[in-house]
Amino acid sequence: MISVDEALGLIHGHAAPLDPQTLPLADAVGLVLAADVHAPLDIPAYPQSGMDGYAFAHADRHRPLTLVGEQPAGGTLARHLEPGQAVRIFTGAAVPPGADTVLMQERASIRDGHLHVDEPGLPHGANVRPVGSEIANGALALPAGERLSPAAIGFLAGMGYDRVPAYPRPRVTILVTGDELQSPGSPLGYGQVYESNSYLLRSALQRLQAGRVSIGRVPDDREALRQALATALPASDIVLMTGGVSVGDHDHTREAFEACGVRPLFHRVRQKPGKPLLFGVHGRQPVFGLPGNPASVLTCFYQYVCPALAALTRQPPALRRIRAELVAPYRKPAGLTHFLKAEYRDGQVRLLDGQASYMLHAFARANALAIMPEAVTHLEAGCRIDADILPE
Repeated sequence: MISVDEALGLIHGHAAPLDPQTLPLADAVGLVLAADVHAPLDIPAYPQSGMDGYAFAHADRHRPLTLVGEQPAGGTLARHLEPGQAVRIFTGAAVPPGADTVLMQERASIRDGHLHVDEPGLPHGANVRPVGSEIANGALALPAGERLSPAAIGFLAGMGYDRVPAYPRPRVTILVTGDELQSPGSPLGYGQVYESNSYLLRSALQRLQAGRVSIGRVPDDREALRQALATALPASDIVLMTGGVSVGDHDHTREAFEACGVRPLFHRVRQKPGKPLLFGVHGRQPVFGLPGNPASVLTCFYQYVCPALAALTRQPPALRRIRAELVAPYRKPAGLTHFLKAEYRDGQVRLLDGQASYMLHAFARANALAIMPEAVTHLEAGCRIDADILPE
């Protein structure tokens, strides 16, 4: 067995980013830019009114002005304003040549058919957005490595981009093994249990905005598992197998790894739950052999699969590690790191009942995993510990 830190080091050392793709902008929210993006034009590309009002030359602000038309957004006034002239203008419209200032409509009055400025301190260029005031042509708009938020998507669209270079969402295949598993909604036979691992993994992947998720059910058969993995590898960026990673007569996952050219990098980690975890690579492709017990599966997903997914997509970590006060004391033997389902609130971590590897009811209420290092045997109430906040 290896330590948790050693296991994470091997994952980080072998999970390489996916090849960038040029993707439709509408599909890129949440992805990470793979190259710098520069502005292809000035934004705004013309002097633009910042509000509804009147446009004119600032030098004419002290005299009555003759209104000669209006300029809506998207319209083009086919004239150059002469001295003493003004135009009605609306937010976002181009300020016509000859005008350099916009007076908001609430500070204007029309008397005797002329516009009068009722703002004595109106500054030059008021309410006019200068050319390139947001970004100049050729300037760096967004750097490589930037995560594309909704605002970033809108910013790029406003510059005319409809496609963007980004690290794509990974294609994931989940292979669930176990002759005892029955689909939810079907009657249970004696000795059967309902299959939940594919449901929890698919849901966790959806939270992380993974790409296409494919699910295969495989019997506890050496050749069937080999064939399923051989089919999954070329169609996936990462493969998650559940069950069959211990050393029983019906545990064939490691054999399937080796038969399909997946190089095992570690098998068994000094932790609880999830000790039998298996990890390997097929070229640069991560392949996980997760345990079969649901709480072990989800613990290993958060602690190991999430970092691998982040490496593939250049995303920030999905879990946020904090220091918090332990509400009640905890005892354990030395030798294994314990990941404990917990509730974090107001700077405190409370361990939940139901920590066994087959139990999900505590996980369903948990918003954190409390971490008890392998060398630690007892922690008193009030001490500060590490905990990972789970994705919401």
